[in-house]
Amino acid sequence: MPHHICLSFDLEEFDMPLEYGQHIPLHEQLSKANEGVLPLLDILHKHQITATFFITANYANHNKDIVKRIAQSHEVASHGLYHSSFKVQDLLQSRIILAEISGQKVKGFRMARMAAVSNTDVVNAGYTYNSSLNPTYIPGRYNHFFEPRNIHTQEQLTIVPASVSPVIRFPLFWLSFKNVKPVVYNWLCATTLAKDGVLNVYFHPHEFADISSYALPNYTKTPCGKPLLNRLENFINYMKPLGTFTTIEQHLASITN
Repeated sequence: MPHHICLSFDLEEFDMPLEYGQHIPLHEQLSKANEGVLPLLDILHKHQITATFFITANYANHNKDIVKRIAQSHEVASHGLYHSSFKVQDLLQSRIILAEISGQKVKGFRMARMAAVSNTDVVNAGYTYNSSLNPTYIPGRYNHFFEPRNIHTQEQLTIVPASVSPVIRFPLFWLSFKNVKPVVYNWLCATTLAKDGVLNVYFHPHEFADISSYALPNYTKTPCGKPLLNRLENFINYMKPLGTFTTIEQHLASITN
């Protein structure tokens, strides 16, 4: 069975400044997301890569043309209704909205900020998989070091964890991509792919916009924009010989057939 590389992108309102007490109006949150997602889509098209986009319904309602463009080549999954708030009923509402706009059957869900969410609620809202687990320990954010690293089933729901390295469970998410030297990050991803047969790493389109002027911790915002796009393209070129880029939905179909 070929090794699969699943790139996923959480396409949301750029509300991170709100977490640090900096006001940013909704129109600016959306424009920063668009500033990053458009060149990102161009790079994916250039390399003929399919990816999974976890999109908030709020973003989708304001950017229907972009979501329809994404749906032409990529998987559309749900990132909730809003990025900064959550109610259980948002699970179903966001899935319905995204399905109507994208024309796809929306199967996947990822909670904002990879927060805890009831698997039963996710199943009841009509999803078949949940990719909200980062099976590592990050102080103040995650304490899932002893959760399964690999794809598994809980309460009739397929759980698709974000990739972490074997043994030490070093997280391979967006913060690592920005802050670890590329040669080290690439090696960790290659090692994880070889061990697990699949790599599931996630980023945010707004990272690929210029967010350097916002009052955010440096480790969350640099590099950004064009330098980060270049880093992503180098990562793609490094990983290409090691596996096939695919959506999460396509990977799950390949291991169940």
